[in-house]
Amino acid sequence: MADTIPLAEAQSLVARARAGDFGALEHVYRAYERSVYTLARRLTKTPEDAEDVLQETFLEVCRSLGKWRGDGSLWGWIRQVAASKALMRYRREKLRATEVLADDAAAGSTVDVPLRLDLEAALERLPERSRAVVWLHDVEGLTHEEIAELMGMTASFSKSQLARAHQKLRAWLGEEGAGR
Repeated sequence: MADTIPLAEAQSLVARARAGDFGALEHVYRAYERSVYTLARRLTKTPEDAEDVLQETFLEVCRSLGKWRGDGSLWGWIRQVAASKALMRYRREKLRATEVLADDAAAGSTVDVPLRLDLEAALERLPERSRAVVWLHDVEGLTHEEIAELMGMTASFSKSQLARAHQKLRAWLGEEGAGR
């Protein structure tokens, strides 16, 4: 997901938007809505949640345009806002209910059913927090330190979540010893 607006143009659009030019703000929205939705969709469970994150992200972007210093990618800043909004949604959902993986419930079961899923389905099976770490690190390219900051955790937490998620994904995709 590359930055779709060159830095100089982004600086100009943001300056115009700060001055009240709604056309400039709409241009920023149109340039990044698909990327924000895609990121939100990967970090949330449903398309509806992703749409809510999209809306919350751009409301925050509108309110906080003054926080973007203009020395880095506009997409990088918007991506951080979107990831933060998605993670806040996760935290709210976590307070409402706990998520239990089917394989955790069946741990110790003697049923030997080969479980072959495509990567998309396997990612959906991961708990929200693990899926978020995998997506932010492996796809978005954030460092463990950046993920830790976004999630309010430590870099060690991010590393361990990623390692466990990778281990589960490999097992679900049948890459770990077929003799199990």
